[in-house]
Amino acid sequence: MSEQDPNARLRPDLDEEMNVAETHAVFEGATAATIRERRLHENGMEPVPLWLFLCAGISLLVGGAVLGKGGALFNYGQDSMWANEWTEDTSGGPEEITEGEVLPFFVKQGAKTYGKCAGCHGADGKGDGANYPPLAGSEWVTGENTEALGMIILNGLSGPIEVAGKTWNSVMPAQGPISAKDLAPLMTYLRNGLNDVGDVVTVEMAQKAVDAYEARGPGKTVTAAELQGGHMNLLSGEAMDPTTIIDFETYQPVGNAGGN
Repeated sequence: MSEQDPNARLRPDLDEEMNVAETHAVFEGATAATIRERRLHENGMEPVPLWLFLCAGISLLVGGAVLGKGGALFNYGQDSMWANEWTEDTSGGPEEITEGEVLPFFVKQGAKTYGKCAGCHGADGKGDGANYPPLAGSEWVTGENTEALGMIILNGLSGPIEVAGKTWNSVMPAQGPISAKDLAPLMTYLRNGLNDVGDVVTVEMAQKAVDAYEARGPGKTVTAAELQGGHMNLLSGEAMDPTTIIDFETYQPVGNAGGN
């Protein structure tokens, strides 16, 4: 077995740019301790620098502090130094409006009830020009005859009737029974949503129409002749300024929620 040079494994691979003679001379004359100090390392096998260990250790310490302070991983509690400065909204959303001016509120509420009438009279109240008369611009709606208007709505109408210069001879079915709280906004909408009268049919006034309907009995339609014979009047009751603030639950002026 051939004798191997003990210094062979310490010699680096030499490329063409090295002076081989000089390199050999350096290694041949070096002591064992010097050889250890001058040992060359292959690429990728260099010792890990101490500063890298220090940086990694600091990173682990900081990360551990963050997780420890946060509690359950990143689910920070209110006592966390990194927690967002916020408080839970327990208000339940925007505050509900419970009062306001009577005219716009009645018009809004009445428009919902009028949806049942729009199929015949049209969403704009102009009728169909053939079978159903207009409500917009109709003297039966805009005149000082809310008593007659209430009777038409509740009892229905049969026979010829002149509206906007044209005679109509169709039958309108009764819409009663309707509560006074529904009838008042509906009549107000007919007079102010489809027209521009500028008044309010109050619940008190509408109740008078309901009382007359109940006294007459259901199933008895009215005619134009009957209405013109003694019902072309305003419904009785105290007038209400259109800007009056009312309670949206009771439909009564604020401060008089228990009134009639």
